[in-house]
Amino acid sequence: MDFIGELLDGRYKILKQLGEGNFGETYLARDQKRPSKPLCVVKRLKPKHTHPKILELFEQEAVMLEKLGEHPQIPRLLAHFAVQNELYIIQDYVEGNTLRKEIVRGKQLAESDVTKLLQEILEVLVFVHQHNVIHRDIKPENVMRCKQDGKLFLIDFGSVKELGTFSINLRKLIRNTVFIGTLGYIPAEQARGKPRLCSDVYALGMMGIEALTGIPPYLLHEDSRTGQPLWRDCVRVSDRFADILDTMVSDNYTLRYPSAVEALQALTAITVLPPSSSLLLSSPLPSSSNLNSMVGSQFDLDLFEFEKIEVETTILPVQQFEFEIATVSLKQSFASTATYDIDRTPGFAQYFIEDLGNEITLAMVSILGGQFLMGSPDYELERFDSESPQHSVTVQSFFMGKFPVTQAQWRAIALLPPINRDLEPEPANFKGINYPVEQVSWDDAVEFCARLSQKTGRAYRLPSEAEWEYACRARTTTPFHFGETLTPSLANYNNNIYNASSQRTNYGQTSLVGSFPANAFGLYDMHGNVWEWCADHWHDNYEGAPFDSSVWLSDDDGQSRLVRGGSWKNSLRLCRSAYRSWNPQDGRGNLLGFRIAVSF
Repeated sequence: MDFIGELLDGRYKILKQLGEGNFGETYLARDQKRPSKPLCVVKRLKPKHTHPKILELFEQEAVMLEKLGEHPQIPRLLAHFAVQNELYIIQDYVEGNTLRKEIVRGKQLAESDVTKLLQEILEVLVFVHQHNVIHRDIKPENVMRCKQDGKLFLIDFGSVKELGTFSINLRKLIRNTVFIGTLGYIPAEQARGKPRLCSDVYALGMMGIEALTGIPPYLLHEDSRTGQPLWRDCVRVSDRFADILDTMVSDNYTLRYPSAVEALQALTAITVLPPSSSLLLSSPLPSSSNLNSMVGSQFDLDLFEFEKIEVETTILPVQQFEFEIATVSLKQSFASTATYDIDRTPGFAQYFIEDLGNEITLAMVSILGGQFLMGSPDYELERFDSESPQHSVTVQSFFMGKFPVTQAQWRAIALLPPINRDLEPEPANFKGINYPVEQVSWDDAVEFCARLSQKTGRAYRLPSEAEWEYACRARTTTPFHFGETLTPSLANYNNNIYNASSQRTNYGQTSLVGSFPANAFGLYDMHGNVWEWCADHWHDNYEGAPFDSSVWLSDDDGQSRLVRGGSWKNSLRLCRSAYRSWNPQDGRGNLLGFRIAVSF
């Protein structure tokens, strides 16, 4: 092809063609103007396509890629330009193979492998859907497995669609004149030109069914009454996983998970490992030496392997709870006073319960992973330099305490046998079983986590600083997850003024956990009440901070530890989502508490 070998835009040397679609061609190129001359991908709109809608889609891909390319598993947009009326998009090159190498006709993948695959894709798709973007062409060819680290990348955003709004605040789905999607993966509403976020969920569900059965989606039979794909008899699969897939691929879009967020929550709920799979067995698993004698008699080897997988993926009883989300906005402001409106909307989250004995429980809320900007922007009022530089951090899914650890929960664990140190069962200054425990050091909090882990078999820990801020913000970018400020009805803080607020209060001590509205993740008391220990050492700013939400430690084990969230005694300035402070590792006081985290 004459395009091979050309130097596009004076810098991109075209090496070879990678693929070709209905509207575009993709090429491997090398950027000659960057010092390392890295490889990149060039997408060219086929010159024969001049329909305004096709040109609009191509331009739209560039706009979306610039917005979505901040996710580490979506190729970054490097350039977007036209040369002699031909449109080009330049992206990062991901070396690897598409999932079409793994999902092939006649090959059935194990349920555990398909579950993991769908979960990884959903974690990326959650980020896409949070930007109100529909991919519209989810299929094995559009998911790349990176050769370097094995991670899955979502590619080919040439068919993306961004949701708009009506003036009455209802989402509007623009009618399309061009058919978008791939046969077998496209749901009915998308074929009619009315895609929704759940249309991507349908396509991914069909991918999962194809991976399990080895049957291409367009060859599956359908229920003549419901339009539901008939696939369960083609493969041995657990009822829990099959039910999730059937929900994902429901012909009626109102019966599907509304977006990747809900689909990932459902999938996460059935893949949480129990503390010990052996506790679920009434008799020991047969040894490998006895397996051969069982085959052909009362045991079937494939059935045994399947049952073993089922035991290992038995779930915690994850439940859904409803709560109220409050958002504060300025109503009117005068020279020295201001009044605010508070909007209240319902929220939903997933959680599971730890039984600590004696009717004392601990609620752990599911925090779906994602990406966020950590720290404060330069324009945020009363910010500190220690909150700079603002930087993008990717957070993996985890569970976090619904509330700060209470005095009842503390006592239940403090009475267990010590692991590394003794614990005072009743250290708090402000007494009350459902008040947060305080006057506990960082070392005390770590000992609490160690004892709880030994009791439950799950690796409880303090959250990293990045996890804490991500959980606090709950996808907001304002100083507080409530909005630009706080009011006395939203948090327990002192009577200092922030952002011209005229309302003053000072509770004078801690308050009952859960006394104020939760954030959008379903977490309470993230602003005020008690400072919360994080696992990290203190650093003066974010220079050199990790980008993966891991715990950031220094070489000095005696370095002070991070605290977050402010307290009942602090001003609003110190209760902001981005504010960070420190305390000596052995420090105690009636301002210091903590909440816990766990990953699966």
